[in-house]
Amino acid sequence: MKLELRGITKRFGSMTANSNVNLVVKPGEIHCLLGENGAGKSTLMNILYGMLTPDEGQILVNDEIVTIRDPKDAVAHGIGMVHQHFMLIPVFDVADNVILGSEPVKPWPVIDYKTAIAELLVLAEKYGFEIDPRATVENLPIGTQQRVEILKALSHDASVLILDEPTAVLTPQETDAFMVILRSLKESGKSIIFITHKLREVLEIADVITVMRLGEIVGVTTPSETDERGLATMMVGREVNLVVDKNPATPGDVVLDVKDLFVEDERGLTSVKGISFEVRAGEILAVAGVQGNGQTELVEALTGMRRPSGGEVILNNVNLHGESVRKFLDAGIGHVPEDRQRFGLVLSLSISDNLVLDQLDDPKFHNRFGRNLKAIKLNGEQLRKEFDIRSQSAEEPVGALSGGNQQKVVMARELSRELKILICSQPTRGLDVGSIEFMHRQIVAIRDSGVAVIIVSSELDEVVALGDRIAVLFDGEIQDIVPPSTSREDLGLLMAGAHSREVSA
Repeated sequence: MKLELRGITKRFGSMTANSNVNLVVKPGEIHCLLGENGAGKSTLMNILYGMLTPDEGQILVNDEIVTIRDPKDAVAHGIGMVHQHFMLIPVFDVADNVILGSEPVKPWPVIDYKTAIAELLVLAEKYGFEIDPRATVENLPIGTQQRVEILKALSHDASVLILDEPTAVLTPQETDAFMVILRSLKESGKSIIFITHKLREVLEIADVITVMRLGEIVGVTTPSETDERGLATMMVGREVNLVVDKNPATPGDVVLDVKDLFVEDERGLTSVKGISFEVRAGEILAVAGVQGNGQTELVEALTGMRRPSGGEVILNNVNLHGESVRKFLDAGIGHVPEDRQRFGLVLSLSISDNLVLDQLDDPKFHNRFGRNLKAIKLNGEQLRKEFDIRSQSAEEPVGALSGGNQQKVVMARELSRELKILICSQPTRGLDVGSIEFMHRQIVAIRDSGVAVIIVSSELDEVVALGDRIAVLFDGEIQDIVPPSTSREDLGLLMAGAHSREVSA
């Protein structure tokens, strides 16, 4: 199916999100839509999927103008969409999620699950998906949940699939498997619009690359005609440093001393199994590993969000085991959580309010009448400019910002306090190259100021680039702590469960 957008323009008040955008997607083509956060990519695709109405322009399917008023119209025209934040119902099983809204029924009003499951299994086998139709979605790995979303779109006979940041929440292994899926879909004749900002993936998978900046198309190219540096320059409008620029660390005294730490997950299973390590002032300890090996529970224990079942978390000679989140904050721990929307922000509140969420007891932000609104707004505007948070003002709801700008709000808030240690979990997940460059500079700068830093990342490039030491986590245990000069092959072996003696051998 040929898909075309002509002259699409969309405004939100005085802001133009899309300006006269033209895009053509050919049958059986993987068309990557590349751009910074806030470039207008998701707005354009939400128009195509009927979630927004354009102010100007036309949508054509097989050279005929069509009207798409809502997602139902989009589905009827063969367009499916997999959103960055999945639209699945966690407590439903796979089959219920896939058939939701188009349930097959028997002659009487009862859902025909036998037919639904049979059709789902045929569809899954066609595209090489291994999936249990009766598995509850919330118990599935993120990569499998994404396959459920794709199956849901394919079950409606989608000829064009819109994939919005599909690898933002995937591990490197899941990303490799996902690329295989994309090639399979392409070979079957499906057209794919792949929204992303990961340059390596674009060059690996794209047939055509369209680059957006500030709501406009600034270039159309192919992998054979460009490289990562060229794409980054098109996206940002300037030269981007794709290499983390940092001097060797000069570690000081031990700031955080973790001893024999055990942590259980929600099911009561031990996720962190007696690990011990130290972090010194002025160094970055990077924690590497495939997602799901205890990283989440470890970070929650180190920030007071989860009570350890055993061991000690000692910050500057004070044991914080079992203390409240407030105590952890007051002790000087900053935290950038892996899920910024769920744990880092209140989306309905303004940027200004989010920037003081953990500082409302600070005398400068309250007075005898309650909150000092003037001081909060002034602080918001100062940090908005300092951290280049793209918005009309600091009074804009933080939920209206792009993912990269939301992450900047979280980072700005944490760095505006006096810290002993900064703990960042997946600090650049879902961010574009410009925002990644900015975040990496901030992390290195806070290290150089003498603060201890822990980063937890599933991006191996990031781990190697930022870490002064790398702790590799597997099945809740530290396999080894190695220097960043360790080869990727050896890091991969450690991440897969090998011990250091096996790697060196």
